[in-house]
Amino acid sequence: MVSASDNPITREPVAAGEIGHRRGTREFRRVNLALVAGACATFAVLYSMQALFPAVGRQFGVSPAIASLTLSVPTAVLALSTIPLAAISNTHGRTKVMSISIVATAVIGLAVPFAPSFAILLVLRGLEGCALAGLQATAMSYLSEELHRSSLGSGMGIYVAGTAFGGMLGRTLAGAVADFAGWRVALAAVSVLSVFAAVVFIPTVLPSRNFRPVPLRFAAAPGGGSRTFGDRGLTALYVIGFLDMAGFVTVYNYLGYRLLSPEFGLSQALVGALFVIYLTGAGASAVAGRLVGSFSYRAALWPSALVALAGVALMLSSHVVVIVLGLVLVTIGFFATHSVASGWVGARSGRLHGSGPAVYLFCYYLGSSIGGTAGGVWYGRAGWDGLSIYLAVIFAAIIAVGVSLRHLPPIASPPVADR
Repeated sequence: MVSASDNPITREPVAAGEIGHRRGTREFRRVNLALVAGACATFAVLYSMQALFPAVGRQFGVSPAIASLTLSVPTAVLALSTIPLAAISNTHGRTKVMSISIVATAVIGLAVPFAPSFAILLVLRGLEGCALAGLQATAMSYLSEELHRSSLGSGMGIYVAGTAFGGMLGRTLAGAVADFAGWRVALAAVSVLSVFAAVVFIPTVLPSRNFRPVPLRFAAAPGGGSRTFGDRGLTALYVIGFLDMAGFVTVYNYLGYRLLSPEFGLSQALVGALFVIYLTGAGASAVAGRLVGSFSYRAALWPSALVALAGVALMLSSHVVVIVLGLVLVTIGFFATHSVASGWVGARSGRLHGSGPAVYLFCYYLGSSIGGTAGGVWYGRAGWDGLSIYLAVIFAAIIAVGVSLRHLPPIASPPVADR
């Protein structure tokens, strides 16, 4: 049988980016529906805890920085799991790894609300991080292989928009339910969402047409990473992913503490409702993908981070309306930056035949784990004003790195666009 990625006459491999699904086709819509369902489930489960930090902290008597470990631990485990799971997907297939991941996430999620102690809660959350890594380590590679190069930016933008919607849904649902039924019931409600997403994902996702299995060699996985780290552009994009997530997760980790304080006195449900702002990030991701298609990765990257920096400045205000506006800008800037950077990694890494998407996700989630917890320590010592300096430095660094990529030379003979 001739593979769909082979020329039927010469049997020479054809670049996946040249024969993949195009935007507007039924197959393109199925691919995106499946991955949006998976993204919604994984990000709802991962970030629902963020809205519950104050409640969990009160129950177990821990500080904001310690409470944030319920997010930092799973994101750290997720980061450490991405490269080995990407290697496994290289052998056993993208769709199989993603399907197992989403089912495992649903099963473990149903156990988390019953954790009897903070230590066991962290263990269960760590297991969730490992389960979540299967989809996160594989989704970008799957998109890069199965979508036509002219539609990759749009597909990646839609996928990132799905992560935004999932994060919003998990946080808002958890915040609303926790206000009248407690944080355990809130987590149970989010777990039911992940079960529903699995039911949608498994029959909808299309089998890989352009995937070529390779022997499982964990020792070879770092080689792909070393190959991509040798490229200046990819290394810079890994740094951007780390910093972008570090800044963004810090804002959402600790803004709730500020708004629940006597200075503002908002309710848990109202603070949780602010996560609806995530919808602006979903729109920003989709728009960023289209801008890349119309212009270039270079032109769209650093201005996105500039939007986030402006949002940090507005959030210094003592007026709730201005703070909310600043949060909107931070959210738009983060998701646009992530959409552009992750798409560029997929495009540029494909030319080097390296594990760029997995390394990017490793850095991205490591930024959440390290940056989010470090932000909690900073917030505990310096308050919101001090935390704003921390955030400003992060987003200013992203802008500087992004500007430095304006004259980055492309790699020859790409299977996907890198403009």
